[in-house]
This record gives sequence, structure tokens and C-alpha cells, in this order.
Amino acid sequence: MMKLSSSSIMGLAALVFFCLLPAVVSSWVAADFGIYFVYAVFAVSLALLWGHAGLLSLGHAVYFGIGAYAMSVVTLGMIPGLPGVRSTWLGLLAAVVLSGCMAALVGTFFFGGRRPLKGAFLGIVTLALAVVIERLAINSPFVGGMNGLMSVPPISLGLNGDGPEITDTTVIYYLMLAILFAVIVLMLQVEGSRFGKSLASVRENELRAATLGHDAARLKIRAFTLSGALAGLSGALFVVQFGFASPSLIGFALSADVLIWVALGGRNHVISAALGAIAVRYLESRLSGVIGAAWPLFLGALFILSVMLFPKGAFGEAIAWIDTFRKNRRTASGSKPPAT
Repeated sequence: MMKLSSSSIMGLAALVFFCLLPAVVSSWVAADFGIYFVYAVFAVSLALLWGHAGLLSLGHAVYFGIGAYAMSVVTLGMIPGLPGVRSTWLGLLAAVVLSGCMAALVGTFFFGGRRPLKGAFLGIVTLALAVVIERLAINSPFVGGMNGLMSVPPISLGLNGDGPEITDTTVIYYLMLAILFAVIVLMLQVEGSRFGKSLASVRENELRAATLGHDAARLKIRAFTLSGALAGLSGALFVVQFGFASPSLIGFALSADVLIWVALGGRNHVISAALGAIAVRYLESRLSGVIGAAWPLFLGALFILSVMLFPKGAFGEAIAWIDTFRKNRRTASGSKPPAT
């Protein structure tokens, strides 16, 4: 019988909870959670890069924003020379491919040279990249400048945007939940694969990994590419629900938000990172109306306390506690004298 990991147990418990949630909440709350699941996909993309690969990106919203704009351009019929193309499916493909290509290009620039970026320097340069791309979007008339692109259509099941549209909040809720579940399962498979294990070895000790034959630069570029493509997917899923793409989706603010979500949830597990994003966004929806402009201060204080008291993140610490509990149970059961 296959034994589930503690993180998988938490993930399955969360899945059951979210599957039952629409039965006990209003439709507008379910609609909010549909957005939270998209943010959770975004958090998973950063957890793969930061937690598993050890690469801290302070400008990860660049890829989220590229995905959002790519989906918007395609579904609004703005592809140069192809005004009749409005396919949701092509928009999703464009979001994933363009974001992944951008991440691959950035990763090659960062890690492919003789002096690859590491540590704080990597974080600073990724932050600068987010600021630059945001300014480019603001000054680009093609993507709407400061106002962005409005009236982005919802998901259409037709091959070219001419089929039935998915607008029912419950359907969107379960669709986003299914996508989040599929993404988490895929990322768990990636982490357990040969590539994932090699990447973890580079994170732990790059010099030792190199002496064992691992190409650290290539592994980091692949991790950047996969993470960027996943962030682009989340951006595309965001824009079909909100109906707009703006420069704010690329800049530092959203990059800082996802960093906080992952840190509060736990960067060492994709499941804890996803739950962290959902929990923080839910708290914001409940508390921002009560404490108003003080919400960022509250979130900052929560982040500081979490880093000090729960270095593995709230859900990461819960997973560690479950691990300890299960080990103690196995030890206790193994030390019992045989029954007579």
C-alpha cells in the first residue's frame, strides 16, 4: 500500500474541503475563490523556483503579466495581421509559450555566462527587470498604456472564440480548482523526477552537484522556463475572469504579494505555497473592509511574525508537525511488545 506524504495528506484534505465549499457559501464567495485558485497557481510557480531550485525572483510578476497580456491580445483579436483570430485555446497557448520563452531568455542571460547571478544579486536584477517591463507596458499604446486592455472576453469553448462562454461562477470555481489540482500534481511529479532531484542537489550544494556531472546552468534555465510558463498560465486564467490586463500585473507590487503568499504558506512545498496564497487573499477580502488602508501594515506585520515564528511558513510548519506526529506513532507502535 502506497504511503502518502504529509504534504499530500494536507493537500487531499484541502481538496475535499474546497470541493464541498460551494455548497455552503454564496455564489460571490465562490467567484472570489475562483480567483484565489489562480493566485495559488502563481504561488506554485514561485515555490518551484524559490523553494525547490533555491532561486529567489523578486520580479516574478513579469511572467504573470506577459501571460495576461498574451491572452488579452489574442482573445480581443489584436494579433497583427490576424484580426479574426480570437481563440481562448490559442490565447492559453500563447500565454504559456511567450512567458516560458521570456523566462528562458532571462534565465540564459542570468545563468548562461561565465559569471552567473546568485543570491541577492539575482533578486535585485529580477526586481529591476519587473520595473523595466512595467514601464514598457505603461508606455506602449499597443497594449493600452496605463489603462491596459479592457473587456477581455471570458473562456470560450469554441475553436475561435465563437462557442459557448463559461460565465457561471460555480463552473468557473470547479474549473479553476481542477487546474490548480492538476498543476500541483504535475509539479510534484517534476520535483520527484530526475530533473527535480538534480535541481535540488544544485540548490543544496552547486559545487558538489557540478563535480557529480550536473550542468547547474542548464538546470537553472530549465527551472526558470518552467516556472515562467506556469506563471503565464496563471496570468491568462486571471484575465479571463477579471476581464482586463494592466501594467500593475507586471510590476513590483504583485511580485511582492506572491513572495509574501509563498513565505507565509511555506516555500518548501508547492501545496503549502498554494494554501498560503488562498489564505492570504481570503484574509484580505475579510479584513480589508474592516481595517481599510491599514491592511498592508497588518500584512507586513503578519509577514514579519511568520518569518520569525514559523520559518517554514504556517502550512509548512503544519506539514512538519504532521511528519513528526506520524514518525512518533510509527516509533511507538514499533516499540510495543508482541501480543501473546
